Amino acid sequence: MTREYPPEVYGGAGVHVTELVAQLRHLCEVDVHCMGAPRSGATVAQPDPALAGANPALATLSADLNMVNTASQATVVHSHTWYAGMAGHLAALLYGVPHVLTAHSLEPMRPWKAEQLGGGYRISSWVEKTAVEAADAVIAVSSGMREDVLSTYPTLDPNRVHVVRNGIDTAVWYPAAAEGSGSVLAELGVDPARPIVAFVGRITRQKGVAHLVAAAHHFAPEVQLVLCAGAPDTPEIAEEVASAVQELSRARTGVFWVREMLPTHKIREILSAATVFVCPSVYEPLGIVNLEAMACGTAVVASDVGGIPEVVADEQTGLLVHYNASDSGAFERELAAAVNALVGEPERASRYGSAGRQRCIDEFSWAQIAEQTLEIYRKVAS
Repeated sequence: MTREYPPEVYGGAGVHVTELVAQLRHLCEVDVHCMGAPRSGATVAQPDPALAGANPALATLSADLNMVNTASQATVVHSHTWYAGMAGHLAALLYGVPHVLTAHSLEPMRPWKAEQLGGGYRISSWVEKTAVEAADAVIAVSSGMREDVLSTYPTLDPNRVHVVRNGIDTAVWYPAAAEGSGSVLAELGVDPARPIVAFVGRITRQKGVAHLVAAAHHFAPEVQLVLCAGAPDTPEIAEEVASAVQELSRARTGVFWVREMLPTHKIREILSAATVFVCPSVYEPLGIVNLEAMACGTAVVASDVGGIPEVVADEQTGLLVHYNASDSGAFERELAAAVNALVGEPERASRYGSAGRQRCIDEFSWAQIAEQTLEIYRKVAS
């Protein structure tokens, strides 16, 4: 049970579900229940039309009820994110089957979502708490995330919380030049002779886009910034980032902002061409985008929050920068210093990139992750 499923995939949770389902189908029967537009290969739950224009949290709950109604044949129900958490919880109650819940993030650790959902944030937080505390098993996508789950929900039995990390398909994400009908970097006007720093992610407070733009004022003069950032949470944060990018563009050359979602092959080209990929998240349970950059052979500069240190090996596949919410200025200056250090030592950056790709191959296989997930299904079903 999931909100996101191809072709409607917006973030890491959607990528996780897509890859996990593909691998699990080699091991067991999987029925996907998702939200959004009708599509083949999945049962789609639509919100109640009577709730058109209602708070998004209410519309989500009505879709959850429809999802439960079509899941009577399940042996195990597996929900992803709060969007489907109540569907998983109610299906377990209604049909007497175990509920496995994957926590990709935690609502209490994302207070800025109140800007987006208003009172709906209190509903999403209640949904998550109810579903997590009642689940037969909770999967955390990193050890750091497991610690967050147990500290946020202290009544939860630690024996029910398992770590199954996100993965990466290294046959899809690999070092690559432009493919097909032209180069996205050439279309943007990026100079291939100058170093490139890349970012890929949504415009949300969680992803730290504003910190990156502020840090970019301190990048070495030759550095270009390719900012693939769209899908803002609110009009207010969209305006904040737009204003900050305009100010940066007035201060330096080589600032390129891509607002639309790009296809995989174009993101792969950008990541592969980058000297450094930057992940300035202020909260990140794991960060699949770091794996994507590493699989493309690119060094990563990232904040040291959440599960990121379990992906980015400091001074081996990239550099970690300490995030302190009370001193954002220091964080931004240290981000810039780390970027400049790798831009100034291209051989070191290349060495980190090669090590990062090998780490992806060795430790983050989706087939292995599917096996671990199936073992949890077997445990709760028995």
